[in-house]
Amino acid sequence: MKKILVIFSLVLFATSSFAQTALKPVKIDSLVTISLPEKYTKKDTLGQSIFSGNGQYGYMVVIRAPNADNNKPLKKERDLNKVLQDYIKGIKGQSDGSTLNVRDTTIGHLKAKTFELQTDQGAGLQIRNFIVIYTQDVTYTVEYYYEELRKDVIKEEYKAYSSSIKLSQELKRTDQYLSNAKGLSPTAKIGIYGGGAVLLILIVVLIARRKKKK
Repeated sequence: MKKILVIFSLVLFATSSFAQTALKPVKIDSLVTISLPEKYTKKDTLGQSIFSGNGQYGYMVVIRAPNADNNKPLKKERDLNKVLQDYIKGIKGQSDGSTLNVRDTTIGHLKAKTFELQTDQGAGLQIRNFIVIYTQDVTYTVEYYYEELRKDVIKEEYKAYSSSIKLSQELKRTDQYLSNAKGLSPTAKIGIYGGGAVLLILIVVLIARRKKKK
């Protein structure tokens, strides 16, 4: 299903033309709002809603994709990280491109992932900026396509677009994963267990020395 959406988005980008346009807030659903060009289009396909429109320098796409009805709640933040990492790998694999600048960000109360996907189909380098927001019920994907040659002029438009994402106060971190307990990091575990092992060795050495003195 993701593959179909990737292909659909690329076709839209290839056939789009760009013109100066203002952005206006659009309700993606009752929980998410984002600003899009006034002459945006909406398509419903395979149970998903796709909003798209031409900006002055780039092409904007927002995909609202309901997750499976039997989608189990994620337990911890590391589970969310894995879901987002797998999503990025899937997009990269389907587009035969490279991902750059992968990082975490916070929108409202939710954790999101941003990254760039660079592809070249023979007509020059094209870049897609992604913002991915996962909740138990729905995954939201915000994309901005542009040609690499426009990189220096898209900044203000992209900033206005990406910073316009508004989430309802009803959306909490528990809509992404249930427990905020992070547990011990691998580094901390190594430090604790390693320190314990060193302490145990010291105790054994001290006991052995005392026995020799006696």
